[in-house]
This record gives sequence, structure tokens and C-alpha cells, in this order.
Amino acid sequence: MTFTTADLCDKHSSEPGFQIAEPIFKSFGMEHNFSGQISTVKVFEDNILIRSLLEQHVSKRILVIDGGGSQRCALLGEDLASLAYQNGWQGIINYGCIRDSDEINKLAIGIRALHTHPLKSHKKGIGERDITCVFAGVHFKTDHYLYADNDGLIVSQNPLT
Repeated sequence: MTFTTADLCDKHSSEPGFQIAEPIFKSFGMEHNFSGQISTVKVFEDNILIRSLLEQHVSKRILVIDGGGSQRCALLGEDLASLAYQNGWQGIINYGCIRDSDEINKLAIGIRALHTHPLKSHKKGIGERDITCVFAGVHFKTDHYLYADNDGLIVSQNPLT
């Protein structure tokens, strides 16, 4: 589906369940325009649950990571971004940091994150999956729909055309 978030806003912004994220994210990866259904994970400086989700083969899914906005380490690097791409993930929204940005920018996947940070995360396996994550002024819920392009990020409870 070809779309722009500006056109989606013009057509759907008054509909119930339509949300526009605050412009806090930087764009990484080669895909700047991507969409899909959301899967959520909430972690803090620990990426074990992120890996377990990205190991799943999916179709048209976006992983939304609530990393608590931490800027003390990276939750995602080249290995996990490559894994996501290989397993069919359309994109990743990371309320935290990434690393290996030069390598990630060569991958055909869309990624939004707050910043980059060279330090890898902890490996304790602590976190929650498939819960409502709230950041950037949006309630991200599993199975809702996310649309991203260079102008912004939109979430809707229903698919948009």
C-alpha cells in the first residue's frame, strides 16, 4: 500500500482511535515508509524479550519497544535488526537507543529510535509482552495499525486506506 502520513491525517484524523506520535524519533534503515500491525514489548535496558519476538517469522508486523526512553545503552543493534528483516518484520519503533547505525542504515527495514548509543544492553530477560505501551503521546496496543514515513508516525485501531 502506498501512503503518506499527511494524506492519512487529512482523511482519518477525526476518526476514533486515530493517534499521531510526537516527533521525537530519528529514522534509521533504508525503508522510510512502512506500515503493519503492532506487537509490543516493554523492557528497560534489557533486550532478551526483543530478541525472542524478532526470532518469530511474521507478516506485516511492526515491533514497538517501550524501552522507558533510556539513553544509557542500546536495545537494538545490527544483529537484531538483520534478524527482524530476515523474519519479515516491516519495522521497529524503539523508545530507546540503537547501535551499529551505519550497518542498520544498509538494511531494507524501517526503524525509529530516540538516539544511538555504543553500549549493548543487559541480558536478564525482564520485561512484558503484548501490553499497552504509552510514549510519544500515543497508546501503542498489540494488533493496532502503525503507519510511518518521513513526516511522522500514526497509530490507528483500524486499518487505514
